Amino acid sequence: MKDALLATLIDEHAAVEAFASLLAVEQKALTSQDGMDTLPQIVEQKTVLTQRLAGLEKVRDAELAGLGLPGGRKGIEMACENDPRLAGQWALLKSSTERARRANITVGMMIQTRMEHNRRSIAILRGDTGGKSTQMLYGPDGRMPSFGY
Repeated sequence: MKDALLATLIDEHAAVEAFASLLAVEQKALTSQDGMDTLPQIVEQKTVLTQRLAGLEKVRDAELAGLGLPGGRKGIEMACENDPRLAGQWALLKSSTERARRANITVGMMIQTRMEHNRRSIAILRGDTGGKSTQMLYGPDGRMPSFGY
C-alpha cells in the first residue's frame, strides 16, 4: 500500500511541476503583447491541472485511510516518519508546491496590475482625467461624440 502512496506522491509532484511551468508561461504571456492571445489556452490547461491535483489529493487521502492514517498533511507526515522514500518524495512535493504558490501570487499581481492599467486607460478615454471636465472623448460605441460642428 505504501508503494501506491509513493506513486501518487510522484504523480502529484509531476502535476505540480507542470502547473509551475504553466505559470511561468503565463507570466511570459502577461508581459508580451502577443502573449495575450495564449491566455485562454493557459487558463484551460491550468483548470485541467487543478482538477488533476484535486483528484490526486483524494487518491492520496484514500491511500492514507487504507493505511489507517488520517487524510491531509497530518496523515502523510505520519506515513513519512518510517519511510525515507515517502519522506523524500513528500519533501519534493512540498518544495514544488511552495514554488508554484509563489509563482501563482506573482501571476495574480501581474493580472491585477494589468486590470488597473486597463481601468485607467478606459477612464482616460471616457474623459475622466480627475479634473472638472466630464466631456467624454469616446462614447460607449467607441466613437468620438459630435461637438456640434
